[in-house]
Amino acid sequence: MLLQASGIRKLYGIEPVLEGINLQILERERVGLVGVNGAGKSTLLQILAGEISYDGGQIYKSKETTIGYLAQNSGLQSNRTIWEEMLDVFSPLIETEKELRLLEQQIADPSQMDNPKKYQELLDRYAIRSDWFKDHGGYEMETRIRSVLHGMGFGSFAPDTPISTLSGGQKTRLALARILLLAPDLLMLDEPTNHLDIATLTWLEDYLRSYSGAILVVSHDRYFLDRLVTTIVEIERHQSKRYTGNYSRYIDLKAAEFESAMKQYEKQQDEIARLEDFVQKNIVRASTTKRAQSRRKALDKMDRLDKPMGDLKKAVFSFGVEYMTGKDVLQVKDLAVSFSPPKRLFSKVSFDLHRGETVALIGPNGIGKSTLLKCLIGSFRQESGSIHWGTKVKLGYYDQEQTNLNPANTVLEELWSEYPHMEEARIRTVLGNFLFSGEDVLKKIAALSGGEKARVALAKLMLLEANMLILDEPTNHLDLYSKEVLESALIDYEGTLLFISHDRYFLNKMAERIIELHPQGVEHFLGNYDDYTAKKQELEELTQEALEAAGGSVSKPENSADAAEKAGVNSFEADKQAKREERNRQRRLAALEEQIQELESTIAELETEMTKPEVFQDYMALQKHQQDQEAKKTQLDEIFAEWETLVSD
Repeated sequence: MLLQASGIRKLYGIEPVLEGINLQILERERVGLVGVNGAGKSTLLQILAGEISYDGGQIYKSKETTIGYLAQNSGLQSNRTIWEEMLDVFSPLIETEKELRLLEQQIADPSQMDNPKKYQELLDRYAIRSDWFKDHGGYEMETRIRSVLHGMGFGSFAPDTPISTLSGGQKTRLALARILLLAPDLLMLDEPTNHLDIATLTWLEDYLRSYSGAILVVSHDRYFLDRLVTTIVEIERHQSKRYTGNYSRYIDLKAAEFESAMKQYEKQQDEIARLEDFVQKNIVRASTTKRAQSRRKALDKMDRLDKPMGDLKKAVFSFGVEYMTGKDVLQVKDLAVSFSPPKRLFSKVSFDLHRGETVALIGPNGIGKSTLLKCLIGSFRQESGSIHWGTKVKLGYYDQEQTNLNPANTVLEELWSEYPHMEEARIRTVLGNFLFSGEDVLKKIAALSGGEKARVALAKLMLLEANMLILDEPTNHLDLYSKEVLESALIDYEGTLLFISHDRYFLNKMAERIIELHPQGVEHFLGNYDDYTAKKQELEELTQEALEAAGGSVSKPENSADAAEKAGVNSFEADKQAKREERNRQRRLAALEEQIQELESTIAELETEMTKPEVFQDYMALQKHQQDQEAKKTQLDEIFAEWETLVSD
């Protein structure tokens, strides 16, 4: 057991946030911590990390257990470059490496052999430090750094990029990369999937699934929880409960638990009603008084069950439409967007939307998905191409940054200013459905949390009764329960829906068609996210078969979107060419990585050889080993250079 928390209690003033929280984490265990916004999940992580105090209970952890904690949106603040900051993680190894180089110089110095005892001590010291360096991954430092930086989306960044020049989201990703390299026994992550695109999310999941330590993670990403965790701990009404399994299993167990408890409660209520009815009818009759008294005693002794409490209060809303559009809702043709100074985001973007469709727009961060949506609503001017809306389209837009909210308004004023002819009672009812009641409606927008702002924006959108919704990351900032309510509302929506999302659970549940954005166009996939990944895998396998059948090298088409445009004419050939070059790149990467591993092993072996008496006592042999080692290191640097070029392509 790495950590155990028993009866943890935390008060803010006189209000309890946590009361009687119990948690234990075993070696290599993956635990997901869930609960509504404000349940105390982040507070519990801060307590376990020792960052804030607690008012009751006990925390046990062994002295040897190392804990790494990454708070939500905690961007890395540093004056170093990316490479310097990542290398700093391995400072004990770097210091040991310097010590080994110094010891090597001393061992190679013939004058040191004049004192055999001191020389033997020198050799023993070298052997011990060399073993420690090898055992703690000294020869894999740079490989690990490159691998993690590439996986976290920094593969194309120059190593000497100053951290101070990065965006807030990039600094958050870099902080996550750093803590992954630290590799503590217990990794505690608070919303680590924020600011990650789907490719990075997938890499992070795979990395964490094979992580050698234990993980405690707070996340609203249900797909991430399903793939990673084996235990769910729920914080509800200040207390904790443990469930075995991933998120989907937890939902099933919780529903079954509630249903069972409700049946027991209803059964007992029926029994109570039957006994009370008998007592009331028979207590005054001489012939039945004793039986009635017996039943009254049974009622008095009965351990009465409390009525099971269902889910905490949830937002309740639906998206209606004032009137329907025509059959053809939107036609986008050869759209291209550039920024100033000239930077082409994308071009040749073409797609259509028809009435009632639910379509997802996906692609890596920075590709221009949000900018494309802004072109559609007219807030950003495209460089070229056309956008044609169909007849009777009433457009509703959800901005993930909530820039359309006035921070000076109260919650009530925000809706009322948008719908001035609506009665206050109606506005308050709508806000109540979005969990704003009583004095909550008088809070300033500026003082709201991200989740509260999201609910205000959704309330405004609901009242619009638009027949075409464009949503940019609608599940951001929402807790798990609010996401499910939003999904239910959108599933029942009768209009047309186009949305951006990195939430793969949401994509699976909502998308009927997926448009993948590339710099040179788009690719179209029928179905949800799982269908999309299956199709990608199928194309990969077809390409591999074609590669093995054809052999040789082929040139790559301009991009994968061009291949998609030729579907039905020459799509297989175009796809085959693109995939074949990618396969060759992957094979070369694999070969380079194998060479890197072999060279690192050889360097380690040379280090070991240099500690043997027959080598270190022979000056010429020792010098030869040092020369071989330097040559291998030079070769390793050259291979790393080629590897970096390939991974950034």
